[in-house]
Amino acid sequence: MELSVVVPVHNEADNVAPLIAEIAAALDGRLDYEIVYVDDGSVDGTVAALLALKATRPRLRVVRHQARCGQSAAIRTGVAAARAPWIATLDGDGQNDPADIPSLWELHRDGGAVMIAGERTKRRDSWSKRLSSRWANRIRASLLHDHTRDTGCGLKLFPRALFLELPYFDHMHRFLGALMIRQGAEVLSVPVNHRPRLKGASKYGFWDRLWVGISDLAGVMWLQRRAHIPRATED
Repeated sequence: MELSVVVPVHNEADNVAPLIAEIAAALDGRLDYEIVYVDDGSVDGTVAALLALKATRPRLRVVRHQARCGQSAAIRTGVAAARAPWIATLDGDGQNDPADIPSLWELHRDGGAVMIAGERTKRRDSWSKRLSSRWANRIRASLLHDHTRDTGCGLKLFPRALFLELPYFDHMHRFLGALMIRQGAEVLSVPVNHRPRLKGASKYGFWDRLWVGISDLAGVMWLQRRAHIPRATED
């Protein structure tokens, strides 16, 4: 198996079937892959929809949190459960386009960057969300120098083993670029498609991002200052 597609979800029952169908359409015949959905304590029909799809989607695996733990926890659970050495992550709301995964995979195969991060150059969100994300990205980039122009994009490709070496904390998914660079990895941002949310509701508000982002930013800066990755050779 070459690739595990990890999709964290919370109350996304209406988006499950369409997104899985798009992942299959993008990857069937191209890669040996699996789809790992992590349900983060949904209280709607998300789990029922996923379990029903398993009968017709043999590549689909379903991992469940008994209570809501957050997106970072769901991503880490999915990566830990994954069977492939490379991970592609997607948001479960359908705004990331699975058709972009093969392009990221080809960049990986060509060598160079260790993590390839999607950049939503044409955002299909409200003006307030676009404005807040733009300022957050500018502030984060100026302080962390993480070479990730759009850290909020859920579409990323990275090696499983390296991800599991990263320090874990809540909301770490918004700082993957900085954390990967801290480990000595190269990060590449590439333009990807972004689509409007057609079903369901966003799980985050402006103030949620602002206050949590400030404290997490200070924590990541602390981690960067104390990074010391030795380069060892054996004689």
